[in-house]
Amino acid sequence: MPPIGSPPPLGATWDGEGTSFAIFSRHATRVELCLFAHPEDSAESERVELQRTGDVWRAYRPDVRPGQAYGYRVHGPHAPSEGHRFNPAKLLLDPYARAISGRMRWSDVLSGYPLRSTNPDRDLLPDPQDSAGSMPKGLVIDTAFAWGDDAPPQTPWDRTVIYEAHVKGLTQLHPEVPEHLRGTYLGLATTPIIRHLKSLGVTAIELLPVHHIVAEQRLAEQGLTNYWGYNSIGYFAPDVRYATGARSSGEQVTEFKAMVKQFHREGLEVLLDVVYNHTGEGSHLGPTLSFRGIDNTTYYWPHPENPRFYADFTGCGNTVDPRKARTLELVLDSLRYWVREMHVDGFRFDIAPVLGRGDDGFSPASEFFSLIRQDPVLGKVKLIAEPWDLGPDGYQVGRFPAGWSEWNGKFRDTVRHFWRGDPGQVGSLASRLAGSSDLYEASQRAPQASINFVTCHDGFTLQDLVSYERKYNEANGEENRDGNNYNLSRNWGVEGPTDVARTAHIRERVKRNFLATLAFSQGVPMISHGDELGRTQRGNNNAYCQDSPLTWIDWRLSPENQELLEFARKVFAIRAANSLLRRRTFFHAGKDLTWLRPDGQDMTEADWKDDASHVLGMLIRADAEGDIGRGGDRSRVEAILLLLNGGGRSRAFALPSLDRPGSWTEVLDTSGSRAPVGANRVNLAPHSLVLLRRDPS
Repeated sequence: MPPIGSPPPLGATWDGEGTSFAIFSRHATRVELCLFAHPEDSAESERVELQRTGDVWRAYRPDVRPGQAYGYRVHGPHAPSEGHRFNPAKLLLDPYARAISGRMRWSDVLSGYPLRSTNPDRDLLPDPQDSAGSMPKGLVIDTAFAWGDDAPPQTPWDRTVIYEAHVKGLTQLHPEVPEHLRGTYLGLATTPIIRHLKSLGVTAIELLPVHHIVAEQRLAEQGLTNYWGYNSIGYFAPDVRYATGARSSGEQVTEFKAMVKQFHREGLEVLLDVVYNHTGEGSHLGPTLSFRGIDNTTYYWPHPENPRFYADFTGCGNTVDPRKARTLELVLDSLRYWVREMHVDGFRFDIAPVLGRGDDGFSPASEFFSLIRQDPVLGKVKLIAEPWDLGPDGYQVGRFPAGWSEWNGKFRDTVRHFWRGDPGQVGSLASRLAGSSDLYEASQRAPQASINFVTCHDGFTLQDLVSYERKYNEANGEENRDGNNYNLSRNWGVEGPTDVARTAHIRERVKRNFLATLAFSQGVPMISHGDELGRTQRGNNNAYCQDSPLTWIDWRLSPENQELLEFARKVFAIRAANSLLRRRTFFHAGKDLTWLRPDGQDMTEADWKDDASHVLGMLIRADAEGDIGRGGDRSRVEAILLLLNGGGRSRAFALPSLDRPGSWTEVLDTSGSRAPVGANRVNLAPHSLVLLRRDPS
């Protein structure tokens, strides 16, 4: 039992003898702990009155052991016009629950107001129906785990290659993953998956959200689900969907830890995609599951003109309010928990500008960023921002503070523009190839602040990027209205799958161009899972609700996809072997980087402004020993030359002499032509990329 007067941590904490329960609510008038004999029960076996100390309500039960299912009923004013939505008829999940028993059973009783009423102001009225039978429950857990000598790999940023993946999508169809482990944390940590990642040169797996989620009622009624998981309801609980065993015993926690331990043993980092910008409770018309019924005005950002509604900077109905100290504490406590207790190595923050917003908008000097920077735990892990939201001035690429990396949407868009043959792209392409100093140098960050990607979970896969010019999202049940219409894709003559040899051939080349550009650009590359295997979603660019073979990786590879995999392995091996392709500092203009036009001369101002130009040469000189090669070749090089032709006709490119003896050798040609490099020129096929190395004589 905790010493008298010492505040217990929030949540349910087993100390070896009993369990302390603590929950925050500033505006509640009474809080009851509800204990259930079984997580599926619709009525609690016992209710316990919690005692209030400040804004924390707590109790200690010496008879409660790990495995105990629980929830809360919170009393207080039901005054939506003032922002309060207390309703003790609704069983609530503990925001600090370390494990949650299972999925929610959708029913009208989950609503805090009479859902089917025709009254346009029905959300102002409390609903008296008990929701316990439809709710999952929190679980008391024993946090002990045999970590042994587990240690974070701490891969330097300049050697980091990220692989964005879905726990189930990556493993569900893999023939070498034991069937009972497919789709789970433990399946992810099996030998065939880890072997595949390491063969690509991946150093970190970035998991789509694994915080416990709630799928939207609309999806459930359509037989769909929130597959991606961007609808969190439990910020401390690993999602039970990916557990193998008894889903009401908290095994998901142990299995998640076992997964991380195995990844670390193999030298791989585990990064989590986290969603602290909104919760699965949705708008004011959504269900009452946790935060809304515990302290609505603290956890959520009220609409400035009417606290009955929410400010919505996320497009998901509500916005978590980082201006409130207790809400910010919840986020930081959750992050620390995943590092300290679950041993993860970093985070990618979904819709991250929300966390830096105050009354005057987004600020890189906000309290959230300041606290992260000063935190002895969080200040040492990898931090990645998705730097846009739907609020005012929501596109914040390049504005995050030192210590943060960002998904570089400008890299994605520029590279797509260039390789589909759009005019006027060489200037922007040069900035992206060189690490986007225009975005990150002013904040005293390095090229590794740029997380470079061509595709991600959201949007077309790489195969679909070269196969479709419009989206095909009808299976999502929204009449193809969902998903982005701005895809910057090109089908190369035929919409969708084709047997036309010319179209198929150019698609394979362009996919290689994208992968090579990703591997050879300064910054940190991120691969979207399955792109290296030719994964397709048949034109669905918003497959967030498709938990099916449409989104799972098919590991049965055609000859073309096997060749694509080998190509992906090759380009990332070249990157790993060559320090010139992963510099820790930005280039010095004219000293170690020169931009060339096809005649081998330096680019001029007029060349940069020439919208008809589709060819660019990037000459990188070694300022120290550099190494590049195929596989394990680590011979010394004097320079490398990256040549890109985004146009539809071949071009001769004059090779620079560098005013000293030496020779140029081809390292890679995405056209597959393998034409010999002449004494002073090389031929660039249409829509192709060539990498050359310069060896001293």
